[in-house]
Amino acid sequence: MLTKRIIPCLDIKDGRVVKGVKFLGLKDAGDPVEVAKIYDRQQADELVFLDITASFENRKTLIGLVEAIAENIYMPFTVGGGIRGIDDIRDLLNAGADKISINTAAVKSPDLITDSSRRFGSQCIVVAIDAKSVSGQDRKWQVFINGGRTPADLDAIQWAKKSEELGAGEILLTSMDYDGTKDGFDCGLTKAVTGSVNIPVIASGGAGKPEHFYEVFTQSGADAGLAASIFHYQEYSVRQVKEYLSERGIAVRL
Repeated sequence: MLTKRIIPCLDIKDGRVVKGVKFLGLKDAGDPVEVAKIYDRQQADELVFLDITASFENRKTLIGLVEAIAENIYMPFTVGGGIRGIDDIRDLLNAGADKISINTAAVKSPDLITDSSRRFGSQCIVVAIDAKSVSGQDRKWQVFINGGRTPADLDAIQWAKKSEELGAGEILLTSMDYDGTKDGFDCGLTKAVTGSVNIPVIASGGAGKPEHFYEVFTQSGADAGLAASIFHYQEYSVRQVKEYLSERGIAVRL
């Protein structure tokens, strides 16, 4: 049986870890390297680093910061933000990233998914989807790019399916409606995506307590749960979440 993964996320702005609610009201949450080291000691399964303003500001991800984090952790490390082409992906992999998350660039140039998965292997190409429910339409979610600032003319479920067809090895699915609310994951959105693809799906947005991870694993078929707020502010440790899940029969790595 494959174990479910618990993944802390470092949203980076101006070289610092930040966290907001529904992509707004960002607050400082610490030094990225020090926060990453904490999660490594807590035996997180993976770490995700997202430079959340890089695409909007039309600049590259902070390579030096990626290198500094990679030198201090031993868990798989996914990096995203500001990626525009193959060269950016190669640079980040060379800087120590194990996987690359692409969102805006994938939407604007879908061939990048295919080209990068062929060159570096689909296992390290993650397509990140920021999805927001469409007002007045049940079970419809729209894709947003540029750190949640810009709507794209794409249905999230269809885009997830297309991303898999193009060569993505994993989907990082964030609910913009639930992000930072601590009210729980959007299990409806997550289940709609997991039911449409055969690649792993990371659920993101809304985790507030260990019960929420149990819910998303048992109700949506997610392969991993990603969170920021509850870990950054020491409300729960990764270990506490894993122990809670293990006690309830969810296979996790302890």
